[in-house]
Amino acid sequence: MKKLVYSIVAIVLLLFVLDRAGGLLMSVAYRHSKDIWSYKINYIANDADENVVLMGTSRCNNHYVPAIIADSLGETVYNAGISSTKNIFSHYICLCHLLSHHTPKVVCLELSAADFAQEDNAFSSTAFFAPFFGRDRQADSVFRDAGRYWAFSLSHLYRYNGRALQTLAGLLIDWQKDDEQGYLPIERPAFLPDPLYEEEPTAACDSLKISYLNKFVARCREKDITVIFMISPKFTIAPPAYYATLEEVARQNDVPLLDYHSSGLYHNQPELFHDNDHLWDEGARHFSSVFAADLKRLLGW
Repeated sequence: MKKLVYSIVAIVLLLFVLDRAGGLLMSVAYRHSKDIWSYKINYIANDADENVVLMGTSRCNNHYVPAIIADSLGETVYNAGISSTKNIFSHYICLCHLLSHHTPKVVCLELSAADFAQEDNAFSSTAFFAPFFGRDRQADSVFRDAGRYWAFSLSHLYRYNGRALQTLAGLLIDWQKDDEQGYLPIERPAFLPDPLYEEEPTAACDSLKISYLNKFVARCREKDITVIFMISPKFTIAPPAYYATLEEVARQNDVPLLDYHSSGLYHNQPELFHDNDHLWDEGARHFSSVFAADLKRLLGW
C-alpha cells in the first residue's frame, strides 16, 4: 500500500514539475514568437502607449489604418484588433491588459451582432489571452464566467494549449512583416463578393454580453477615457433594428455609435470588398479616411 501511495505522490510531483517547466518554456516562446497574434497581444499587454486605440475582431484589424487616422487627428493611433477573437468577452480582456500599464485618451470599439446575440461557444476565443492569466483580476473574471478559471490556475502549460503550434511556428517565421501599427492589410481578391443579401435576424440577446459591454465602458470611464462604438461597412443589408440592442447600450452609456453597415456605405462599390464581411486594403484605406473625419468631428479635435 505504501508503495502505491509513494508512486502516486511521485507521479503527481512529476506532472507538477513537467507542467511548470513546460509552462515556463512556453512563456519564453510566447514572448519571442512572431506569429500573428502572440506578438500583437504581447504588445497590447506590455508596450502599447498610443493615445487612440482601436479594438475588436478581424473587422477592426483589417478595416482601420492607423497612419490615416493619426494624420487626421494629430495623435498616435494603434489598431489592437485581433482576428477570431469573436466578441466582447475577448475585447474586455484586451482592454483590461492595456489599462494595466497605459491609459489612452480614446478607445474605439468595433462591434457586431456577435457582441450581443446568444451563440454557441461564446467564450472559445478567450483562450487567446490565457497566457496572461493571473496578471489582472478583472481580466481573469472572464475566465471565471467561462468556467476555465481553475483549469488555468492549476496548469501553467494548459494556458498555452489553444495556440501552441502557432506560437512555436512564430519562432521560425515572422508573420508581422506587413503590420502597420496593428493594421494587417488584406490583398485584392480575385473575385467580387457575393451579391448583396439581407442578414439573418439575430438570435436572442445574451444578457452576460450586455453586462460586459457596460463593464467595458465603465472601465474606460474610470480612467476618463473617451469611448466610441463603431460598426464598419459590410457588403450585406442590415435588417431594420438589426443593431437595436447596441444602439440602446450606446444610448444608456452616452457613447457615440458610428454605424456604417446600416447606412449601406460602399454598397455601390463591391470592388472595395474582399468578401461580404471584409474590405480589402484599398477599401480599408478609403474607409479609414471617412472614419477619421467622423471621429475628429465627434472628438472636437
